[in-house]
Amino acid sequence: MYSPDVHHRHLLQHAMTMITSAFLRRLAVAVLLMLGLPTVIAAPPLPGVSAELPALAADLRELTVSGVSSGAYMAVQFQVAYSQLVRGAGIIAGGPYDCAKGSILRALSRCMSPSSWAELPSVAELRAHAEALARAGHIDSLEHLRDDRVWLLSGGKDETVHTAVVERLAAFYAEWLPPAAIRFVQVPEATHAMISVADREANPCSSMQAPFINRCGNLDAAGEMLAQMLGPLQATDGTARGEVLSFDQRPFVDGQAIDAGLADEAYVYVPQACRSTLCRVHVAFHGCRQSATQIGRRFVDGAGYNAWADNNRIIVLYPQTVPRRGLAFGSWKWVYNPLGCWDWWGYSGSAYATRDGLQIAAVRAMLKRLAAPRQR
Repeated sequence: MYSPDVHHRHLLQHAMTMITSAFLRRLAVAVLLMLGLPTVIAAPPLPGVSAELPALAADLRELTVSGVSSGAYMAVQFQVAYSQLVRGAGIIAGGPYDCAKGSILRALSRCMSPSSWAELPSVAELRAHAEALARAGHIDSLEHLRDDRVWLLSGGKDETVHTAVVERLAAFYAEWLPPAAIRFVQVPEATHAMISVADREANPCSSMQAPFINRCGNLDAAGEMLAQMLGPLQATDGTARGEVLSFDQRPFVDGQAIDAGLADEAYVYVPQACRSTLCRVHVAFHGCRQSATQIGRRFVDGAGYNAWADNNRIIVLYPQTVPRRGLAFGSWKWVYNPLGCWDWWGYSGSAYATRDGLQIAAVRAMLKRLAAPRQR
């Protein structure tokens, strides 16, 4: 979720990424502090998380992903980077693969609110860029997208990611997917939020308030997207009877989790049946300002996936980002991500949209763990 009042902070982050010398970064931070500009050094991390992600012998052959806002962009990135593995995506308020091309300015303009002076990238440009990454071996062949099914949603009152951006994503998918595999839902009253019937305290459909989980009549976004991706589902009474487990995310990250923009702790929803029977996996990426650090478990419990997961033997993985404003104790890496967004413009490194991206690689490692044989 993006707010215009932090635009100048994003520009500051973009400028800082251009400073490649560690010494110059430290000097620049000192100067900014002396000038009174809004730079914050992160506090020490909380005590370590001890729980491990369980090995559940999960079936990854029908792996699906979804997300809202920056999580939608991350879901697209993961789907394309691992197109041979992923079978479907649910996208709420997100745009085409690697639309930003490593630029926060491009992300904020062409990929969120395009205009006559900052036009959306063409489908031809988007396809050529993705195919170049595939030829270089950084992502899977795009031909693997042909058996995917996708569900897209855009709100008519979404002033953060305009409908035209989601339409361009649909056109990008149409380069490989037949029309029946693409479902595009437009909700006139919806803004920039997760749409859910599961959160009993959800905001009204047109709200732009935290935790950015809104109710729009009886639209069950999680249920509809899962059905589009996986086929007909067993009905649910709306009650989640499985278990939400917290686990230590750090072992899955190359380097420090905080340097990748990831929290120490993440969550996984495990239906009771998945302790002993074969289950599929769905990865749900929260949006900006929706991490557990910011809103607790509201997204994990209220986005709407868990009750559907129970009756359809689906394990739901909820990886977590963490807000960061500059430097952090124990690290000189400059990361400016104050809203806790997923990386779809390059704050964690230049490989962010590929299999080598720190966040993408971490989620892939979590999936490998879920697919590992159960421990007796």
